[in-house]
Amino acid sequence: MRWRNRVLHAPGLLLLALSLPILFAFTKVATEAPTGFDNLTNGFTTQAQFDADKESFEDVEQIADGLGPVYNAQSCGECHQNPVTGATSQVTELRVARFDGFFYSDRPGGSLINDRAIDARIQERVAGEDNVRTFRTSLNILGDGFVESIADTTIAAIQAGQSSSFRGTLIKVPVLEAPGVTRTARFGWKNQHASLLSFAADAYLNEMGITSPLQATENTSNGASVAAFDTVPDPEDAATPANPRGPDIEAFVRFMRAAKAPPRDTAAAATPDAIAGANLFTSIGCSICHVATITTAPAGTVVNGGTFTVPPALGDKIIHPYSDFLMHDVGTGDLIIQNGGTTTFTKMRTPPLWGMRTRSRLMHDGENVTRNESILRHTNQAEPVIQNYINLSLTQKNQLIAFLNSL
Repeated sequence: MRWRNRVLHAPGLLLLALSLPILFAFTKVATEAPTGFDNLTNGFTTQAQFDADKESFEDVEQIADGLGPVYNAQSCGECHQNPVTGATSQVTELRVARFDGFFYSDRPGGSLINDRAIDARIQERVAGEDNVRTFRTSLNILGDGFVESIADTTIAAIQAGQSSSFRGTLIKVPVLEAPGVTRTARFGWKNQHASLLSFAADAYLNEMGITSPLQATENTSNGASVAAFDTVPDPEDAATPANPRGPDIEAFVRFMRAAKAPPRDTAAAATPDAIAGANLFTSIGCSICHVATITTAPAGTVVNGGTFTVPPALGDKIIHPYSDFLMHDVGTGDLIIQNGGTTTFTKMRTPPLWGMRTRSRLMHDGENVTRNESILRHTNQAEPVIQNYINLSLTQKNQLIAFLNSL
């Protein structure tokens, strides 16, 4: 009775008591995402599941598994393994197209030239008409579970905050596991994909020639059918009740979502040169596109057309990818058009710089091998920033590079 009287005489306290759970729900503090080259889960799965999925990621495919008939590699790990499985490597793929100065067209069979084949008769080759030619280096996929969990509105806000001369291009691309749905792109050199399922299915087909429920049609050889050489029924990574998108695809995606983000070299980052370099990186304008800090969507957010709910292991996490995940024309565009249409002809996605210290070949094509050369190669939208870099003293340039080498 006494408690009842208190409630009756203090309605404000009752209202406060009832609102506290709501206040706590909306004031959850974001925490730093786990990082490390340590082959440990970020908490999305158990360590046992992570280890099993990592083994699938490293598994070497054979012809009996559906390898090819045209392909580039025999495992995901073949292209993503420095210094641990899931990171980057020196491996490249070859893309070509045709451009006469006015009109663009893909070669028969699409822009990708597969470097390997299970039979010499179907080896793909570059034709004389394929006058647009470029290599693309393998990308780091560690931390991509956090990238997938960035809200579309966050990327849009980054774009809106850039001045018109620096503003990146935001494109929305199909989510293969949710037909008819598009989402803000964030994966691939040309921002081809928005979800890790879409990315995994695309890579399994294009890099290893293995079909799945999301990519069920074999690639051709220079536009010609390879059916006579394909002895495994499609889709080769066939659906099961437990894995409707294919057991391998599902394992690859779990592995990527459970992988930690690339760590900083803490000792190198703490040096006076790297600290000064980090300040210069911001002051001359590099951070306009190479955005240092992003927070993922809250846990419970539904993305990818309703097919994925951001879990606590990936939601409300602070990450440091050094990318805006937008496309820019910085003078290095590979002139290949994919999901973005003709407006992306000369544009590339801002490559995340986390884990950069593990890369010996730089830029999208791997043609640069020093940080200084890579920076100087930027132009067009990046020209004002590069002029700022050129005007730095040699000591300052070395400090900025020391910072990059700590990432």
